[in-house]
Amino acid sequence: MVQEKSTSLTRINARKNDVFDIFNFKHYAGPNPYLDTGALVFDFALIEYKEPLPLEDYISVISDRYPHLSEQTYESYAQLFAQVALEVGKLDMGLHLSHSSVKPDIRYSRISIQSLHERTTREVVYLAWDWFEAITQQDDFAFEDRLERLQTKFRASVYGGPTVYALLRTAAEKGIPSFYLWEEGLMQYGLGKKQIRGIATTFNCDSHIDSDFTTRKDDCKAFLNTLGFPVPRGEIVISENEALAVAREIGYPVAVKPVVGHKGIGVTADVQDSRELESAYGRALAAIPEGQPTRIIVEKSISGSDFRLLCVNGRFVAATERRPASVVGDGYLTIAELIRQENRKPERLDSPTSPMSKIQVDEAMELYLDEQRLSLNSVIEKGRTVYLRKVANLSAGGISINATDTIHDDNIILVQDIAQYFQLTCLGIDVITKDLSESWKSGGFAILEINAAPGVLMHLNPSVGDSVDVPSHILETFFNSSTDARIPIITFNKISVQELQETIDHILLQHPEWTIGAVCRDTVFVNRSKKVLHKEYNSNVQSLLRNPKLDLLIAEYQEDILEEEGMFYHGSNMVVLDNPTETEMILMRDILDGSTVVIKKDNSISIRRKGLIEDYILGEDEPFTRVYLKEIGAIS
Repeated sequence: MVQEKSTSLTRINARKNDVFDIFNFKHYAGPNPYLDTGALVFDFALIEYKEPLPLEDYISVISDRYPHLSEQTYESYAQLFAQVALEVGKLDMGLHLSHSSVKPDIRYSRISIQSLHERTTREVVYLAWDWFEAITQQDDFAFEDRLERLQTKFRASVYGGPTVYALLRTAAEKGIPSFYLWEEGLMQYGLGKKQIRGIATTFNCDSHIDSDFTTRKDDCKAFLNTLGFPVPRGEIVISENEALAVAREIGYPVAVKPVVGHKGIGVTADVQDSRELESAYGRALAAIPEGQPTRIIVEKSISGSDFRLLCVNGRFVAATERRPASVVGDGYLTIAELIRQENRKPERLDSPTSPMSKIQVDEAMELYLDEQRLSLNSVIEKGRTVYLRKVANLSAGGISINATDTIHDDNIILVQDIAQYFQLTCLGIDVITKDLSESWKSGGFAILEINAAPGVLMHLNPSVGDSVDVPSHILETFFNSSTDARIPIITFNKISVQELQETIDHILLQHPEWTIGAVCRDTVFVNRSKKVLHKEYNSNVQSLLRNPKLDLLIAEYQEDILEEEGMFYHGSNMVVLDNPTETEMILMRDILDGSTVVIKKDNSISIRRKGLIEDYILGEDEPFTRVYLKEIGAIS
């Protein structure tokens, strides 16, 4: 077994009683010399003059929490630490982080673990380090508390939303390049002219007019009514007195909700009388976003179950029944205690991958319990189910049930007909009906509202029933395969400004209509026009790949850039190496199928394309540019 020791420095970051030291942190957003994906890289060493416990002792404790880690063989403490950090990094959410590497040295080992969000991954490593030290000292370690804080931190990150994460993970599985545009607050899928950008399930190709229209529930409802689609009778009111008058006119029960809102916030269904309406009106009023006028819908409440019907690219893909949060009595615990017990279940982790959110306790819940002559302190008999809300709000702890296979054909046609009127990639249509398997034409079916930014988790990971892979449906709207998401990329380990200009000219002669982005350490070009060079090299690469008109990218990655920043993208269609260093040889690691590799070592030329290798000696006066320009023709 390798026994790493920190010989040059006794401690760098280690505390007085630590036996391990961790230092030299480096985060890469993309492929780097250590992994072909985003990674956190750091050095790991044992402190001089301090002895850790036998490796088996650490494995024994750790396997109580992660049993499968005991099934592996470890040659060193560093190897075990890397696997533990990688496992912790999944945050009990099943995050798609599975790559790591350990490179031993005389004084330390360099560990690399796949990373999505730098701050979270760094905290993961500190948690693993503290855990190892607690095992050494035989101290108690509050693992679950620390992990919960990390889960919260990741959920608060740009990748922590359920829909964003589901799309990101699916893109990774399909080989579709994706990255976050920090300045714009958008995700980009695909490169150059093959790109699509968006927030969750809204994209830059969607009509912002149609998207805004769906938020105006009153106008949208009137539009659907004009088309002959079933919508409940109701009115817009601006005061409590108007709400009471409308309710008397259309008859109780009614539903009350803000005109502008989301996630069911401020919505109260099945309001039975004026006393309940006053409370419902107050909740709707409080839910109106700041700066928006007071406009509240009072409409006839239709009895039945709540369903979300989802269309992607105009086609029906999923149906989910949504039920309000509930608890089942045991004859001993109060409703508040039952809620706490329910919220401790793993499926209510409230993560980007968990099927249910935690049950939220608020005024609306307490009022509904009061209507049932109950309170949070009530003890209910064994086996009795008590619903905690009138509205099936999933973000407040509701339950999702896959109903895709039960929907009647007429109802599929209905939602697809509605979707045709909106230039939106995704459209969620909320309906209420007693039985989704019966045609809407039979009556007892009403469209409650439509949503231009529907979430996907309720379909992808329902509380009950099979998964519907909505993220794949969405991404396949834009990309049939990973190839459809990419533009050709030519990567050099070194190229001068003059050679870059020659290469651009050569390609433009063949494709004068193209837009070519090119970057080396000294300049940035779009065709022959020189652009501003950012001090951070990969910012230049991102700016080019963000260009929605870009047909091809040429980029230089020298050793120092690879070590300092790593690469922004994964995969090249052509790699040109001029006397490469060992580090620069990693440019060959990420080539795509059918790619061409040109390598020059002194005067020796090696060309590898489609499984064939051609070797020869460069002529005395023959420039290297002539070699690779000839090969570029096939790529472009």
